Amino acid sequence: MEVDVVDFLVPVENNKTLFVWNIQPDFTEAQVHERLHATFSSFGPLYLVKVRPNAPLSTPGFNGMVKFYSAAQARRAQRNADGRSLFQNTPVMVRLSSKRTPHFLSASKPLSHARCVELANECLGFNGWTCDIITLKELPVEEAKADAGGRVKLGCVVQISFPRHGVSTRGAAVVEDDVVDPDALLQKRSRMHKMVRDKAAVQAFSTVVLVLLGEGKVGVELRRPAEHLFPEEPPGLVRVRDRDPNRGDNFPADEDLWEHEDLDLTVW
Repeated sequence: MEVDVVDFLVPVENNKTLFVWNIQPDFTEAQVHERLHATFSSFGPLYLVKVRPNAPLSTPGFNGMVKFYSAAQARRAQRNADGRSLFQNTPVMVRLSSKRTPHFLSASKPLSHARCVELANECLGFNGWTCDIITLKELPVEEAKADAGGRVKLGCVVQISFPRHGVSTRGAAVVEDDVVDPDALLQKRSRMHKMVRDKAAVQAFSTVVLVLLGEGKVGVELRRPAEHLFPEEPPGLVRVRDRDPNRGDNFPADEDLWEHEDLDLTVW
């Protein structure tokens, strides 16, 4: 049984990236993207699928890049997809990337909140985890900024729990912004409330490691003890229930994570 670990970080490792060639020009670029995603997502959650036309002087068609969260799932996908026709009449070529990223560029960053929710739901199911707000309050701003007026600072602590595994972790975040238009104060606060909750949840997810045990079994471990900003909750603070993951909200794509990355056609 092949065991792998998945964390809530943007995958940058070359052993999680596949390149696909020999895609025939029988479909549009959008259709190829859709078919690649459908084919490879059957092996596990995908972080990214990209498609582009072949170079002008090459044979007409497309090539693509597929990034997995799991190296084991990427290897399994490569073994099962290489040399097969998949969604066309001729075989495609699928290879693992062997691109060597310099050490100073290899550090990964946390996934966006939308991606964290998506990955947790795919690996654990909509009922496999919960997110609760422990603290959400307005914090005092620096005196110099307070004198300028219209400055809002919010702090939040959330707890991510995995009931089936008996594991929970906390994350904290602070956001601060100016409110120039007093009439927009309520709307601004609402956006800041969501922003600080999402940031705190991302911080909590960054401590979580999913252990893929095969046959659909998943374990949950913590990378390190989570610390939060507010060791003591202020008296009388109301606990609030965060977004229910069972609602199946449509989370927008995070534009920051879909970088304009060139396809490095270096393979094993």
